[in-house]
Amino acid sequence: MESNQKSGDGLTGMQKEAALRALIQRTGYQLLQENGQRRYGGPPPGWEGPPPERGSEIFVGKLPRDLFEDELVPHCEKFGKIFEVRMMMDFNGNNRGYAFVTFYNKNEAKTAMKQLNNYEIRNGRLLGVCASVDNCRLFVGGIPKSKKREEILMEMKKVTDGVLEVIVYPSAADKTKNRGFAFVEYDSHRAAAMARRKLLPGRILLWGHAIAVDWAEPEVEVDEDTMATVKILYVRNLMLATTEETIEKEFNSIKPGAVERVKKIRDYAFVHFTQREDAISAMDALNGKLVDGSPVEVTLAKPVDKDNYVRYTRGTGGRGGAVLQGEYTYTLGQVYDPSAAYLGAPVFYAPQIKTHLLMFHVFFQILEDVCQKNNWGQPVYQLHSAIGPDQSQLFLYKVTIPALSTQYPNVHPFTPAKLCTSVDEAKVHAAEHALHTLGLQTEGAEASTAAVAAFPGML
Repeated sequence: MESNQKSGDGLTGMQKEAALRALIQRTGYQLLQENGQRRYGGPPPGWEGPPPERGSEIFVGKLPRDLFEDELVPHCEKFGKIFEVRMMMDFNGNNRGYAFVTFYNKNEAKTAMKQLNNYEIRNGRLLGVCASVDNCRLFVGGIPKSKKREEILMEMKKVTDGVLEVIVYPSAADKTKNRGFAFVEYDSHRAAAMARRKLLPGRILLWGHAIAVDWAEPEVEVDEDTMATVKILYVRNLMLATTEETIEKEFNSIKPGAVERVKKIRDYAFVHFTQREDAISAMDALNGKLVDGSPVEVTLAKPVDKDNYVRYTRGTGGRGGAVLQGEYTYTLGQVYDPSAAYLGAPVFYAPQIKTHLLMFHVFFQILEDVCQKNNWGQPVYQLHSAIGPDQSQLFLYKVTIPALSTQYPNVHPFTPAKLCTSVDEAKVHAAEHALHTLGLQTEGAEASTAAVAAFPGML
C-alpha cells in the first residue's frame, strides 16, 4: 500500500498539507493515498477485529472540490466514531465531489446520514448524504430459458470465482422455464467486480450463447422503524391467469375482511391490509403456498424515503426504476422482469404509470421477439440519471443487445438523446429508440417480422 503513496507519509505536497498534518496529529489516524482515493484510518488506531458491520458506511456527495479531510472529519465526528474516510481524488489533487465515511456501527451511520444530508457545509453548498451499498450482486442476461438454477450456479462457479448463490425466477408465462436472466451473488464486491470484467460482452459465451452482464440494483435498505409500520405485502410468482379476486380470497382466508385492496401486475401483486398484524399473519401463513398451482413468495413491501435514498453504489450502473408519489419513492418489481418492465426492489404500486407499462410491454415484446429470432441474446436495459438545470432529476436508459455489441460498437449501446422526467417514460423511450435504430416499425406486433435494415444479412 505504502508504495502507492505520493511520498513519505503521504502528505507532502498535498493541498492543505499543514491542516491535514494537524488532523492526523490530533487523531493519530493514518492518511494514505492510493488508486485514485485517499484513505483516512481504516482501521483507526487501536482497532481490533473485523471491520464494522454492513450498513455502517455512508456516501457523502456534493462536496466542494477543494474540501478535504480537515473539514469533513470534524463534521462527521459529531455523530460517532469514525472507522475510515475514503475520499475520491483526481489527478489535480482535488476531490471528485464525493467520499465514503464508515462509522463504528450502523446506528452512528444512520444518525450521521440524517443530520448531514442537506447540511450547509459552506455558504450555499449543501451536502447530499445517503446510505452506501457495497454491491456484491451481478445481473447476467442472455441465459437460455431452459436452464435450471443448479445448472446456472454450476456454470457461474466454473467461469468466475467467489460465487455464493444464484437467484433465478420462473417465467411469467411458463413456470418450467427461467426468464432468461439470473442474479449472481458473490462473497465480496471485489469478486463481483472481477467477475463483471471477465463476463463483459464478447469475452465469454455461456452454453454457446452471448450474454450481457451489469451490476444488479442493490436491495433497498429500509430502517427498522419504517418497516415496523408497513401493512402492505408484496406477492410474487403468481400465475398470469390468477385474478385479483382469487388473491384477495386467499389472503382474507386468514382473517375475513382483513384485506383492504389488491393490485396485481402480471405475475406479482401488492396486497393492502387495514391492520399490520393481519398482514404479518397472512405473510407467515401464505408464504410458499400454492395459488392456482404456483408457489408464491410473500414479503413485506418496502417504502423508500426519497430524501434519504439515492442509488450511490461502489458498482455503478444497476437495474432499477422509481417513481415519486407523495412522501415516498416507490420502486416496482423485485427482479429484472421484461414483462412487467420495472426493475428494483419490491415496494408499493404507483397507479399513474399503468399506461406506460402497457406501452413499454408492446415495444419490449417486439424487440425481444427480434432478438430471439436472430439469436442476439436478451436485450439489457441500464438506467442512468442526471440533474437538470432546475435541479430536477432526469432519467435515461441505454439498451444493449449482446450479440450486436461487439459487431456494431459504433451504435452500442443504443442511447436515446432525450432525457426524461420519470423512469417509466425513459424506459418507454429507450425501447422505442432501439426499435427505430434497428429500422423496425413500432405500430404493432407485425413489426417483429420486419427486416432489420440497419443490419443487413442478420435476419
